[in-house]
Amino acid sequence: MTETILSRSLRRLFTCGSAAGLVLCAQPLLAQTSPPALQPPPTPTAAPMQRVEITGSSIRRLATETSLPITTIRASDFAKQGLATAQEVLNAIPMNQSSEGSTAAVGSGTGGRATADLRGLGGDKTLVLLNGRRLANHPYFADSVDLNIIPVAALERVEVLRDGASAIYGTDAIGGVINFITKRSVEGAALVVEAYEPYAQGGGHEQRLNLSGGWGDLERDGLSMWGVIDWHQQSALRATDRSFSSTGIRPERGMFEVSGTTFPANFFSDNGVTGNPYAPACQPPDSVALPGEPLCAFDYTRFVDNIPKTRQFSAMARLNKKFGAHTAGLEFVHGRSTNEAQVAPPPLSGIGVIMTGDSPFYPGNGIVPAFPGLSGEPLDISWRPLETGRRNNFDSSITDRLLASLEGSLAGWDYNTAISYSLGKAKSIFNGGYVIDQRIIDGVAAGILNPFGPQNAQGADYLRNSILSGEYLHARIHSAAVDARASRELMTLPGGPLGFAIGAEFRRDRAKYFVNRELASQASSSGSADAQDQSGARSIWALFSEVNVPIVKDLELNVAARYDHYSDVGGSFNPKVALRWQPTPQLLLRGSFNKGFRAPTLFDLYGPQTTTNSSDTYDDPVLCPNGVPAPGANPNIACGQQQYVRGGGNPDLSPERSRTYSAGIVVEPVKNLTFSLDYWNIRLKDQISSLAEQTIFGNYEKYRDLFVYDAAGTSLLYVLAITDNLGEVKTRGLDLSVAYRMPRTRFGNFSVNLDGTYVNKYDYQNEPGGPFTENAGRYADATPVFRWRHNLLFTLARGDWSFNLTNRFMSHYTDQNTAVAPEFFNKVGHYSTWSLSATYTGNKKAELTAGIKNLFDEEPPFTNQVTNFQLGYDPRYTDPLGFTIYARVTYRF
Repeated sequence: MTETILSRSLRRLFTCGSAAGLVLCAQPLLAQTSPPALQPPPTPTAAPMQRVEITGSSIRRLATETSLPITTIRASDFAKQGLATAQEVLNAIPMNQSSEGSTAAVGSGTGGRATADLRGLGGDKTLVLLNGRRLANHPYFADSVDLNIIPVAALERVEVLRDGASAIYGTDAIGGVINFITKRSVEGAALVVEAYEPYAQGGGHEQRLNLSGGWGDLERDGLSMWGVIDWHQQSALRATDRSFSSTGIRPERGMFEVSGTTFPANFFSDNGVTGNPYAPACQPPDSVALPGEPLCAFDYTRFVDNIPKTRQFSAMARLNKKFGAHTAGLEFVHGRSTNEAQVAPPPLSGIGVIMTGDSPFYPGNGIVPAFPGLSGEPLDISWRPLETGRRNNFDSSITDRLLASLEGSLAGWDYNTAISYSLGKAKSIFNGGYVIDQRIIDGVAAGILNPFGPQNAQGADYLRNSILSGEYLHARIHSAAVDARASRELMTLPGGPLGFAIGAEFRRDRAKYFVNRELASQASSSGSADAQDQSGARSIWALFSEVNVPIVKDLELNVAARYDHYSDVGGSFNPKVALRWQPTPQLLLRGSFNKGFRAPTLFDLYGPQTTTNSSDTYDDPVLCPNGVPAPGANPNIACGQQQYVRGGGNPDLSPERSRTYSAGIVVEPVKNLTFSLDYWNIRLKDQISSLAEQTIFGNYEKYRDLFVYDAAGTSLLYVLAITDNLGEVKTRGLDLSVAYRMPRTRFGNFSVNLDGTYVNKYDYQNEPGGPFTENAGRYADATPVFRWRHNLLFTLARGDWSFNLTNRFMSHYTDQNTAVAPEFFNKVGHYSTWSLSATYTGNKKAELTAGIKNLFDEEPPFTNQVTNFQLGYDPRYTDPLGFTIYARVTYRF
């Protein structure tokens, strides 16, 4: 796709309705969330239209001739709805089942990236483009673009192709394509200030500032240049700032999600005595008595962030110059994102923290109360030093892209070519709370540190000098690419012109992962203590072609094919066939079939293997079967505790392959009312992912080979959950769109748009040939799939004023229910939020928008999921902020 032709021509061709979050455009079937009104071909007196390329096709054609199922969201409209980031914009699209954002970085090492997940197939199967071309993927996982670096202030609109497009764009477009399209030109300058203020106390406040400016009109002056800088930040929101997430102990819900690594410390002695000298008093609310045992349990949920502290900065500049029928462009994009996530103080357990009987802090030696059964035996300590504070992990990522392009017409062909270089960098830093394991071991052994109570002056000073800080992980990904494509009409058939396009692409990707072993190895709680440096590289070349055949009038066949060859995993040929029939101006039928192929990413193949704490707590199936410790086993480690899970790359992976079918109908039963219904069916083979920890621990007999113990069999080192080819995914459903625009009244122009997605089936396998797990409407393994999601928008435009009322809805589902007794099995309620906004444009220099997000202060529904570190709700789908007031001011000069 040619980004300069696309952005210029569509901007001029679209004649869209009044402010809407998901835009209704007049051209039939070109860009729709709600379906556009069907129209007959333009009359001879109509103004001439330019031929354009659209997302999902390489052939230039009149806008009224296209039929692709595309959702379009205009930047001016999502700004009015208070959608502050690219991730929030995509969350408003029903087909986007879930998204990974800043909240996922809390305790999980994602680097703070934000991703989209079209059709629930995973962010790695959703292709993200900027002006029709690729950006470098985030170095961590290397499977998707970090949405945080998208220059939101530079956007003209976002187009989402709701059909697989591997035959056009390449191997990672199985779930769909998201194309962020920037402004073609900017004249003058504008300053925009935004602020978001939650009503409830705590954090989560947001601010945004951007400045844009430019000169020249390409058609008038033959030259245009523009640039934009954008800055956005959000303060942290702690779990204790909201009642629904403040604790993992919910007796009325059957939840008791705690850790046996606590303060004051639990111990296990050589003679088999286990206990805590301060039980059952412990130290509430952080540490509470473990029912039926002389132990304390730590409520770690109280220490995590619901929303981490984040900052994003992006900048973009573009220069365009016309040379007769040719246009040259030079474009630079820079994005930087930081994420500061905090979790509970470090768990010091199972690393050899031993207290001897001569320590002044040994129970019964005068400072710490005595404990029955102890007579000086060494104690294996399970301790969290609260004095060191919460563990603070600082992640930052930077993405740069430099692109030079040339487009125009030559010898009857419309052509577009470009060369680009992209660089992605990411790093992770110990920013507080992490401690040097060996110093803790030595300090307890020497009688300096007191794991059972407050430190004296010597112990406090020793802890301060035991803090670990600095960069422990660094990654880079380089991508150099050149592409060229051309299209023309070959001949005129009885049904119309025969369109043809051909193109080629070459890309060279390199990835490197550096682990600061000297630093990371000193903190077992970092997850990277035993990780190793890794690197990989590959070359990809592709040839693709497309033919658009008007069989007869109003019946059109589109055939596309692409061959990709990867230097490390081989090649694949992927065809796509689409049919469009419009027998009357009020009725259109369409259907398509395509095959997909996605090669494992460089991180899938070569990513460092890291060992981290599980998100949930489990009984060791060997050392604590059914919650009963085996003879000699330390229950503070083996029973109901977070266990170690080892993940990372796998060089033996095979590519994923898919088949997608779709069929749809668009009707206009009466004027100004349009209805569309699209059926989609996707089958994915050899899915690349890792087994969920819940799956592994839930079936020891099946996965016993993944449990790795020490040579003596007395300690579980980790559970192996590296990336693998798991099996098949089968999903199908319906996309529904309804748009109605009422006749103009004295109150203004009123319109209604409904966009929804219904998932009829989502089944997957955890291994090739294994049984299928049902996921639609229930939480399976690590995530739910919603049966129904919709976005409902009411818009009123009156003079200089416009008003939006928006409803976003997600249906109920059966909960995870793995961490509670059967009598507490839960069904997660639906989640429905309303937002209201008003915009005034009566001043030529200024524009004002004010609104309320979550108008009725709807709390997230309760869930007993334990996949995330945040408990009581699911941060991947719901917003913990509640009622939030926002304002946006634009000043032009």
